[in-house]
Amino acid sequence: MMRTQLARSRRDPVRALPGDGVEIRPARADDEERIRRFLAGLSPRTQTLRFFTGVNRPSASLVRSLLVMDERRDVLLAVHGEAVVGHAMSFKGGQADVEIALVVADEWQGRGVGSRLARRLLRRASVAGARTLGMDVLGDNRKVLSMVRRAWPEATMKASSGAVEVTATVDL
Repeated sequence: MMRTQLARSRRDPVRALPGDGVEIRPARADDEERIRRFLAGLSPRTQTLRFFTGVNRPSASLVRSLLVMDERRDVLLAVHGEAVVGHAMSFKGGQADVEIALVVADEWQGRGVGSRLARRLLRRASVAGARTLGMDVLGDNRKVLSMVRRAWPEATMKASSGAVEVTATVDL
């Protein structure tokens, strides 16, 4: 079980991440074009690992759905200058209190952006009462499955149709 200290406030200030100039912030209505460029710039492999299919020409409805924030959904972006370099979202429902999904631009992978997005997203979900998380991961996404094993060694993983359904208890 991963243990992390959690701010007790519902506030989650926007702040720059140390050392790399990346800011993690909630999505905004004016991010549509930035998200469109971000998605189009992902390699076919990265697109498939996140969406289980390619999204060479992201539709307007896909772009909008990745920005919707409401009582069930939360969306965070990792932004470097004007460019989106990471996207993370959570939604209530499914097999766990909160389901999460995230993707990081190819050139930013392996630099901690995904981990920081996930921690911030889970912290915000925990403040709202979430205690379990779920995610679907393609079976050949070795990096993410390895990260899950390190972060949540007691997570259950159930293989189904080429994907792995992950459920973990998170004590934040």
